[in-house]
Amino acid sequence: MNEKTAKTLPRFPLGQCCMTQGVSALVEQYGLPVLAYLARHQHGDWGDLDSHDLKANEMALKEGSRILSAYHFQPEAGVSIKIWVITEADRSVTTALLPEEY
Repeated sequence: MNEKTAKTLPRFPLGQCCMTQGVSALVEQYGLPVLAYLARHQHGDWGDLDSHDLKANEMALKEGSRILSAYHFQPEAGVSIKIWVITEADRSVTTALLPEEY
């Protein structure tokens, strides 16, 4: 969790949290900080999104639709892996996944 996240309140419930096999493998192989990404997501730090997706997330908070965050994990020099975190519209489930697992 970064300093900004630590100072803010959660903006929505995550529901049940889960991860795909690809994310689980990254946790085991590289120590991917999946809990930190979940915290950033829940606190409104949407990561690496364009302005359209940032606005869509802010609307989703008001309208109750799906929320997407994207983060880049760098397990070693020259390697960057994109991680998505998606909370369903009903806020029942949040999933950490790789884009190719969508």
